[in-house]
Amino acid sequence: MVEHPEPEPSRPVRSWIRSSPGTHIWLLLLAVTSVIVVIAPDHLEHVLLHRHSSNIHELTRHPVRALLSSAFWIENPASLALYAVLFELFHAPVERWLGTLRWLAIVATAHITATLISQKVVLMAIQDHRAPHSMVHVVDVGVSYGLAASIGVLTYRLPNPLRWLYLAGVVAFFGLPLLTGGTFTDLGHAISLAVGLLAWPLTRHPHPRHVSRETDHHTVDG
Repeated sequence: MVEHPEPEPSRPVRSWIRSSPGTHIWLLLLAVTSVIVVIAPDHLEHVLLHRHSSNIHELTRHPVRALLSSAFWIENPASLALYAVLFELFHAPVERWLGTLRWLAIVATAHITATLISQKVVLMAIQDHRAPHSMVHVVDVGVSYGLAASIGVLTYRLPNPLRWLYLAGVVAFFGLPLLTGGTFTDLGHAISLAVGLLAWPLTRHPHPRHVSRETDHHTVDG
């Protein structure tokens, strides 16, 4: 497990970034690729997004690259600011709580599982003539599957009864689209949320630094 440095009270922003390095490296890479999309000519933007998609075409030809690179591009660079806020609200707290390795394992598992299952559903729909063949080349990039997983994991960080209210809200948010004719992306979100919720065993022993601090606190109080 990756040990995170102790907080620096005099430098709260620096401390926050250093305590969740994976989250902020990911955000930095998203910022770089978003700038590339903005400055690229329209035809090149089209090529870039398709080349780094985890669609059926790219998964068949370059499965590892497609699964990896699709997590570092977003289709609409204007949404980068929103994702930055969501990363700070969900990814950063989970990474600080569980440590970088466990956080990354959960997020990566969700991204890969949701992508493969949702694209398999797309392939079956194409074979059954329920979806156009052009869906083989659909743009499938973004970070929302990983976010859904962190949102699920964060359930176990909250106290009762807030935990149950939060869980009901996120299940409704990700589940209702599936009941109203959702897309393959909606299916991926629901799968990722499930992966996050099923990661409960990894939350039973939080990051050692937080455990030791809580122990010290109780020792002083006792």
